[in-house]
Amino acid sequence: MPDIYVQYGCGHSAPKEWINYDISPTLRIQKIPIIGKLLKPHLNCVFPDNVRYGDIIKGLPYKKNACDGIYCSHTLEHLSFEDFRFALNNTFKILKQGGIFRCIVPDFEYYVKEYIKSVDNGNSSASIDFFNGTLLGFENRPKGMKGLLTSFLGNSRHLWMWDSRSLSVELKNVGFTTVRICKFND
Repeated sequence: MPDIYVQYGCGHSAPKEWINYDISPTLRIQKIPIIGKLLKPHLNCVFPDNVRYGDIIKGLPYKKNACDGIYCSHTLEHLSFEDFRFALNNTFKILKQGGIFRCIVPDFEYYVKEYIKSVDNGNSSASIDFFNGTLLGFENRPKGMKGLLTSFLGNSRHLWMWDSRSLSVELKNVGFTTVRICKFND
């Protein structure tokens, strides 16, 4: 049986060797027969053809212990804390024992240290820089029907942030045993 490597929250990065999933409403529209082809030139972002619609919170279509490797990059921070836990449980469930799960999230500790350093240096816009850098705040509320739809359908803001310690605890609570922090190009 061939190895199964799954990526969820893939966005536009969809290697052919992997089975790639995303939950974007734009992807759903793009996948509608005929309508998707007509609208494709007008969509702001077009997903590669090998991206499938799939929601890790509800669970991906795999049996228990089916996947050799699972990857997500800059996905988990877009979930609420509760949904994050569902996603981790579903990830652990479909990963083979000894399989590898690699997730990449922004490092909250880094942003906090940068904020404190900025405050210590007298930067009067330190808090604004912090919220812009972490995508945690909203500069304005969405207005009108388009703004409400974009806010409802889009998920570009961060809902929860992680540092290595808290993420490690959550991974271990789900059942992951060997948790290690990786650096860029590791």
